[in-house]
Amino acid sequence: MSELSIRQFPCLSDNYGFLIHDAASGETATIDTPDPDRILAEAKAAGWTITQIWNTHHHFDHAGGNAAIKAATGARIVAPAYESDRIPGIDQPVSDGDSVWLGKTEAKVIFTPGHTSGHIVYNLPGEQVAFVGDTLFALGCGRLFEGTPQQMWTSLSRLAMLPDDTVIYCAHEYTQANARFALSVDPDNPALQAYAATVEARRARGEATVPTTIAHEKAANPFLRPADRAIRDRLGLADASDTDVFAEIRRRKDIF
Repeated sequence: MSELSIRQFPCLSDNYGFLIHDAASGETATIDTPDPDRILAEAKAAGWTITQIWNTHHHFDHAGGNAAIKAATGARIVAPAYESDRIPGIDQPVSDGDSVWLGKTEAKVIFTPGHTSGHIVYNLPGEQVAFVGDTLFALGCGRLFEGTPQQMWTSLSRLAMLPDDTVIYCAHEYTQANARFALSVDPDNPALQAYAATVEARRARGEATVPTTIAHEKAANPFLRPADRAIRDRLGLADASDTDVFAEIRRRKDIF
């Protein structure tokens, strides 16, 4: 394990900002740039200088602050090669399987299309941490703005293969609403019931529900559980493919 520090803070209405700092090298990366003023202030408060921007996808609440932070710090922009036409000023376009380094800390790029056509995730295997943007949420997943159900289900399946103790940093505080929906399609799941109760209590105290873990999501997140018999029976899709069950769960969430 390296000397890595992670600073998480709320941005905009429901985004999270993340700064990751490698003490040995002094390098700091911001994961996406939802609110450049807040991100720069958090870095200053920590005594860190932002040297890299790691974008997960092109949406404005993820890449809209790139120019301001680069102007203030000279940070290097790392972003998905698949969306290079929609994220200006990329210094290092990256694709599936590429490595990104923060000092001696390695992040492996995982291509996770679905929410957007070029979305990527930064997985830090040596730290057992992944920054998943808007692909996977605590008890949810991203809307399919550009991708297909098959693409998103493939992307989520890849994330589900990460070690169970991988800590997942997702980009929005959506968990309370996600829990209420999840209970509508998987109401008898004890792991989900316990998770939902914890979420309600934490939000009542004004606490974050991010990060989560792969293990918690595999046990309770319906978007990772289309093979589950109880969910299939509730949806009337006992003999459908996992992709079709996932697509129906996503459809229901969109109108919930």
